Amino acid sequence: MPVPLLDLKAQHAAIKDAVVAEMLRVVDDQAFILGPAVERLERAVAELSHVKHAIGCASGTDALLLAFRALDIGRGDEVVTTPFTFFATAGTVHNVGATPVFADIEPETFNLDPELAAAAVTSRTKAVVPVDLFGQVAEIERFSALMPNMPIVEDAAQSIGARRTIGGKPVMAGQAATIGTLSFFPTKNLGGYGDGGMVLTQDDELAMRLKRLRVHGGAREYFHDEVGYNSRLDTLQAAVLLAKLPYLEAWSSKRREHARYYDQALANVPGVRTPVVRPENVSIFNQYTIRAERRDDLAAHLKKKGVGTKVYYPLPLHLQPCFSYLGYKPGSFPESERAALEVISLPIYPELTQAQLDETVAAIRSYYGR
Repeated sequence: MPVPLLDLKAQHAAIKDAVVAEMLRVVDDQAFILGPAVERLERAVAELSHVKHAIGCASGTDALLLAFRALDIGRGDEVVTTPFTFFATAGTVHNVGATPVFADIEPETFNLDPELAAAAVTSRTKAVVPVDLFGQVAEIERFSALMPNMPIVEDAAQSIGARRTIGGKPVMAGQAATIGTLSFFPTKNLGGYGDGGMVLTQDDELAMRLKRLRVHGGAREYFHDEVGYNSRLDTLQAAVLLAKLPYLEAWSSKRREHARYYDQALANVPGVRTPVVRPENVSIFNQYTIRAERRDDLAAHLKKKGVGTKVYYPLPLHLQPCFSYLGYKPGSFPESERAALEVISLPIYPELTQAQLDETVAAIRSYYGR
């Protein structure tokens, strides 16, 4: 039985009518640019994320770019972040003219280590960017405690709806940061039928500036306070996301259910280490990522068995050719480098059947002789 890494067709089949209805509403209104659906989605995501403001934009990458611009980060500034993440996290730092400064990850969660990040801060540091990798919220409160008054841009591209208990209270992804950023790339738990992103903040002034920056830097048409971008969330994408949003918590819950099954079924397999979710966290498992001995051979074996997998991420950012100018070398961040050699993500999408889960586990067990 084939087990794809992700089956978006299965999800679409279950919600097609709702999606088409929302899209036709936009078509009938002929309101394609920042139309009512965008505003409705912004209000709904702000409520979900427990923030005052949610500002739609063109992509998760642009959400980061807009966040840095809104914080006046530019040439001569530094931004501390993780080398074990998707390229956009550091690429956008470079693209605003600043310098990415990397710090290593925690080996269990793969998230940026707060103490190592704090040690990387200099007089030029203007922000820290923890990433909620694979759907688990980073330790935002520790970053705040170790770096008081330092702006925190929480890259929550993989964690919409995830939460963390801080001070005895549940805190949603993006809620406690200076700015949180979301992605609606199709593979995300809440994904569009194209690209899209959103910026979250509790700060009224930052929200006003973010809204200007996404529309060429002007609050009014043809009047520009600064040079901004064309980074509007497409109204048709907003319609798709509005149709999907009511299903988000059930989908994420199903992912957690699948993760528990994997945890139990793979617990005694030598050579496999299942993901660690901190007790104060509720992950949305955008990915279920294990550490595996002989990872590349395992991936080839699973491919032969018809099980889809993917490596997030095979080369840490500090070793990417485009960042060679930063001067990092192999060995600079050993935990990130070790993770890049060991991690492999398994199918975790909500529509997986029990038979497909069993097939995945059986294929892994057969490789390791268990």
